[in-house]
Amino acid sequence: MKHYLWETLLLSLGLAVLGLFVYFGLNSLGNRERVVAVRGLAEREVKADRVIWPVVYKTTGNDLPALYGQLNDVSAKIRAFLVENGIPATDISTGAPEIVDLRADRYNTNRVADRYNVTLVTTVVTGKVDAARSLMSRMGELLKSGIAISANDYGNQVQYEFNGLNAIKPAMIEEATHNARKAAEQFAKDSESELGKIKSASQGLFTVSDRDSYTPYVKRVRVVTTVNFYLGN
Repeated sequence: MKHYLWETLLLSLGLAVLGLFVYFGLNSLGNRERVVAVRGLAEREVKADRVIWPVVYKTTGNDLPALYGQLNDVSAKIRAFLVENGIPATDISTGAPEIVDLRADRYNTNRVADRYNVTLVTTVVTGKVDAARSLMSRMGELLKSGIAISANDYGNQVQYEFNGLNAIKPAMIEEATHNARKAAEQFAKDSESELGKIKSASQGLFTVSDRDSYTPYVKRVRVVTTVNFYLGN
């Protein structure tokens, strides 16, 4: 009988110890798995470092050979004006003229004085953004040479780009992560917890957009990171 009681006592003690191990193990696991997910934002305003500027010239006429000679003259004068004002010749290209025969449409019953509508586009692709912007407001000077540039042509809009993203990525990621930690620290303080190490983190996509519609040559770069932190008691 005493032997049986002794075995029962040992078994009970073993179960109690096992229960304590399980309790503390689960409690430790629970503490480790208390996690807060926060987001950190970083934004920068940067100047565009590349501009694509279509210089559009339009004219009409009936004599194609004469129009061809006129376009060659106009193209040379536009190119010379751009180069003289700081745009490298290698940054300038002229496309083939677009010619529309206004009398080719048999359903168009309206008679027009000039048969051909011609569009010539000289494209500037350059890193000299400030020089290009300055010239855009001076294109009226070509009127002295008999050249009227079409402004705000719908199909040929000026585009500004920012290609220096790789240079600012590391600093922006660091800033976004720092801001995420600040948010996590505030959460831990409010919940009377201790902020632990990072469990996981994910970097959002970098976006580059115009600051506003009035200054498209100023870009806003934005990134959001999501960071998961452990919380302790």
